[in-house]
Amino acid sequence: MRRGEKGILLLTAALVLFFGARNVIHLEHHPVSQDPGIPFYSTASHEVARKATDIIREQGCRNCHTLWATQSMVQFVPSPPLDGIGSLRNEAWLYKYFSAKDPQQMLPSRMKPKYRMPSYADLPENDRRLLASYMASLKVKDWYLKKVREVEYEKLTGHPMVDAGMHPSR
Repeated sequence: MRRGEKGILLLTAALVLFFGARNVIHLEHHPVSQDPGIPFYSTASHEVARKATDIIREQGCRNCHTLWATQSMVQFVPSPPLDGIGSLRNEAWLYKYFSAKDPQQMLPSRMKPKYRMPSYADLPENDRRLLASYMASLKVKDWYLKKVREVEYEKLTGHPMVDAGMHPSR
């Protein structure tokens, strides 16, 4: 090996050692966090999910709401996302909400009238019960629940949620 080649080899080895040591030190001070996984899940049976999804499609719910959305998609819809609604509301509350002649009486909204929740009181009772059952099955993992509450609150009020204890009534 020639004299110049030895110098290049030593310099390369020194750089590899330097950057390797730097990366190890960086990892010790900044541990890589594990991806906690997808926060959304449903406890509904396949049959309930299929029937409810048909009603959701027929009623055009996705014109205003997202379902199984990424956070970036949420900002482009006018109404709160449905992901995790079952972690915020129970089936009885949802049935009452879908049956209300004026849903704004149960959950006031600052949204423009064209984006406010319409009444589904005229839907057959079985459809309202099925929707309530399905929506109650849409859960989020505990570690994501705070974010769901914040997004719903901001969509309904137009203001960011400042206190983790504040959220619309169940």
